[in-house]
Amino acid sequence: MRITVIEHEAEAGLGYLGGWLGATCEVVRPYLGEDVPERAADGLIVLGGAAAAWEDERSPWQPATRDLLRRAVDEATPTLAICLGAQLLTMACGGTVERGAGGLEVGACEVVTLPEAATDRLLSGVGTAVAIQYHQDAMTRLPDGAVPLMTGSPYPNQAYRLGEAAWAVQFHPEATPEIFASWTAESDLEAAEELNAQVKAAERALVTTWRPVAQAFADVVRAAARP
Repeated sequence: MRITVIEHEAEAGLGYLGGWLGATCEVVRPYLGEDVPERAADGLIVLGGAAAAWEDERSPWQPATRDLLRRAVDEATPTLAICLGAQLLTMACGGTVERGAGGLEVGACEVVTLPEAATDRLLSGVGTAVAIQYHQDAMTRLPDGAVPLMTGSPYPNQAYRLGEAAWAVQFHPEATPEIFASWTAESDLEAAEELNAQVKAAERALVTTWRPVAQAFADVVRAAARP
């Protein structure tokens, strides 16, 4: 079982997912000149990054990544799109991503499952949970056919499913407290130390909530990869 991973920058890697998935992750690093493939392996993960989903001049590989995501949805390749990845998936499939009116959402924040998540293969049973956030752009209109799965404040579109096996999450289930602290270290956030402490205090809850979700995604990939 092989999962193609698109990593947009070194500071936003697989984090927890590297140990939780139990799969061979083939990481593509286009910021180092590696080509985004036309098709994923048995599964696809597209990670986060600092660029906006429409800033193709800043990240010239984004059009190819959107094409990859669109093809994965069309071909029912199991896909997990995270933060920027979720926004790229949204744009690739006809939705809208804009600068968020609510400003920066950052830190250990509450997200809540919607009724449609009750039977979802990844998010059923999550309920109200804490998730790491770090974004200022928002998915303001989801693609046609998307099933909203999680919500929050100030940004309601926190997770959705599209097609048979593609999931988009605005938050960062992969981010460890150490990864989050590396992001705030490069920022001008006045509350960086407080935010780091909040995320560190939530570490057990983060692992308890998101490790089963990652393992459920791996199960979807495994099932799809069987001949």
